[in-house]
Amino acid sequence: MSGFVNQLTLYFILEVLSSPFLVLSTATHCAMAAAEATSEIRKQALRVFDSEEEVSVSLAKYTAELSEKFVREKRAFTTVLSGGTLIETLRKLTEPPYLESVDWAKWHVFWVDERVVPKDHKDSNYKLAFDGFLSKVAIPSNQVYAINDTLSAEGAAKDYETVLKHLVNVGLLPLSSVTGYPVFDLMLLGMGPDGHIASLFPGHPLLNEREKWVTFIKDSPKPPPERITFTMPVIKSSAYVAMVVTGAGEVHAVSKALGSEKRSSDLLPVEMASLEDGEFTWFTDKAAVSMLKDKASM
Repeated sequence: MSGFVNQLTLYFILEVLSSPFLVLSTATHCAMAAAEATSEIRKQALRVFDSEEEVSVSLAKYTAELSEKFVREKRAFTTVLSGGTLIETLRKLTEPPYLESVDWAKWHVFWVDERVVPKDHKDSNYKLAFDGFLSKVAIPSNQVYAINDTLSAEGAAKDYETVLKHLVNVGLLPLSSVTGYPVFDLMLLGMGPDGHIASLFPGHPLLNEREKWVTFIKDSPKPPPERITFTMPVIKSSAYVAMVVTGAGEVHAVSKALGSEKRSSDLLPVEMASLEDGEFTWFTDKAAVSMLKDKASM
């Protein structure tokens, strides 16, 4: 067997109030459960592949298909990047057939978080994305929304939120009728070993921010300390999220996030990111889910 038939696809139905995931071991069972689920049940999908290479192939196909969908529907595609190993996993998008077939001119690119350093600094998420992805595809430079790296962390966060609000006003970004926050078409996210996403870290007060769209942190547990980040309500308002985790580095956080035991008192940031009205899909390899107890045969 090959392609998607060769992957393990597990689906989880996550009830509101952080109740446990229900693991359905076949796509047929998933379809039945999804059809029966009420609007009070949120769904996450877990796609497990043999290798990081297969994750990269599938992620490129998934992203290209969403790009085509949104360009067809609204003549634009808004996508949000994170840092870390995600950019390397996006490499298949810079190769045929996607290099020619994707309508790159319709892409608008944002960052879920950024380190407050110059754009050419080795710690810059912009530099990471430019070197590994953006420099290889034909996205117009004025549709790549990097932070103003001449400002302080607080100033850069305020400036980035001002940019987002302008894009709402001109019609590029819709506001969610459910949450009132901007809706991005696709967020391509990674996760840290501690379960942090964006620059939202376990136990940090910023997890409770509900007023701002973009905020800043000056005491990041992971260097560099000064960053800006989307707030959790903005992440939760996305139309689609791809959570990309490969290798064994985040295996404990993956086990906590996708395991059957759930306690609302100690949720990791990644566990808090269930979407209000969207589709959340995990893209992992076998190493990343090796500690999961509720998995089908691999």
